[in-house]
Amino acid sequence: MENQFYKYQGTGNDFVIIDNRDGHFDSSNHALIHELCDRRFGIGGDGLILLQNKEGYDFEMVYFNADGKEGSMCGNGGRCVVAFAHFLKIVKNECHFLAVDGPHDARIIKPDWIELKMIDVPQIEKLEDHYVLDTGSPHYVAFVEDVDDINVVENGQAIRYSKKYKEQGINVNFVEKTKAGLSVLTYERGVEDETLSCGTGVTAAALSYHMENPEPGARSIAITAKGGDLEVRFESKGEEGFENIWLCGPAVRVFNGFR
Repeated sequence: MENQFYKYQGTGNDFVIIDNRDGHFDSSNHALIHELCDRRFGIGGDGLILLQNKEGYDFEMVYFNADGKEGSMCGNGGRCVVAFAHFLKIVKNECHFLAVDGPHDARIIKPDWIELKMIDVPQIEKLEDHYVLDTGSPHYVAFVEDVDDINVVENGQAIRYSKKYKEQGINVNFVEKTKAGLSVLTYERGVEDETLSCGTGVTAAALSYHMENPEPGARSIAITAKGGDLEVRFESKGEEGFENIWLCGPAVRVFNGFR
């Protein structure tokens, strides 16, 4: 059976999205999901997203990594599925949906600019030379002098497959402070490669930067990823962590078809 699919990207983080409100797609077929995400033998994508019905919500987002396994929260994927729901006329300018890490709100500012409310982050672990936190997915954040000098795959794999993180995996972010804000490069577990952007990763980078350079009140930090520009807004609660965290950026439909 062929599946109608839609391809979306958010700052180069790309996804195969399927309208599964009728439940036709077999989400237990991990080999098929892996094949659809394959860039040579399939459609190609960093992950696959199912949009499904969910009582009490506008829809449910179910996310799978490119390896075919169900993943944790994907921020750019969340923004893309909101854009898709808007395209399908399921929602208008605002929506409330369920993802693996809980409920999310989102705003469609214009057809290709989506603001997604992330989960609160109650704590950040500060270690000797990096931070570890969960923004819907677990992240390792290291600040560097020049991200262009970093071999993201080699260094990211060394951390992701280290004894501490090998079993559960962790996403690894290398962050440089720039005049405009932050430049962020990310190695993603599940994709097992560098991606052009990672929504939960840039969120983790922004919150970690606040820990390095605290300021009172609400903050907005501009982020540059390889795939484009994003903005992270949040409020610090001091020792109680962060709330009102918004991941803002483009979400664009690339093409659609049957596979």
